[in-house]
Amino acid sequence: MRSDHIPLGRSDDRPRTLWLAPLSVAIGSLIAILPIIATFPILPPFGLLVLLGWRLYRADAIRIWAVPLLGLFDDIMSGQPIGLAMTFWTLCLVAIDVLDTRLVWRDFWQDWLIASGAIGFFLIAGRLIATPFAAHVDTALLFQIIVASALYPFFSRMCARLDRQPQKG
Repeated sequence: MRSDHIPLGRSDDRPRTLWLAPLSVAIGSLIAILPIIATFPILPPFGLLVLLGWRLYRADAIRIWAVPLLGLFDDIMSGQPIGLAMTFWTLCLVAIDVLDTRLVWRDFWQDWLIASGAIGFFLIAGRLIATPFAAHVDTALLFQIIVASALYPFFSRMCARLDRQPQKG
């Protein structure tokens, strides 16, 4: 038996967001395969930035079961150890879900702080797993965290723009 009840905060016109959000995360992960030559590795994890942009802008845009699949795609495209993004992206979104249950309301500054914490956690955890401890990459990692955190507002705005419904008529 199907009910025509639509919960508050949701519309019945949802198919566009259901495919657009995961597709934009996958495209963000594909940026890692572009032939960009850098002497100092400061490129942020674009797939994670798009994922955080969607999750903090619209919590129902990406299903939680899709996050490990998107993380696997990012691991394959970025060359990181398989399971790194799968695990840590899922942990980041679970932590954001826990914060959502604790916070009464959020504004953009809090979203930016939450995203910066998630980015820092992901990059530091990736450094601990993927690089030897003797490697001197801490300065590069710090710059990568700063660049990624500074780019979060752009990706958040991009997700909001992608979520806008096209005008009919």
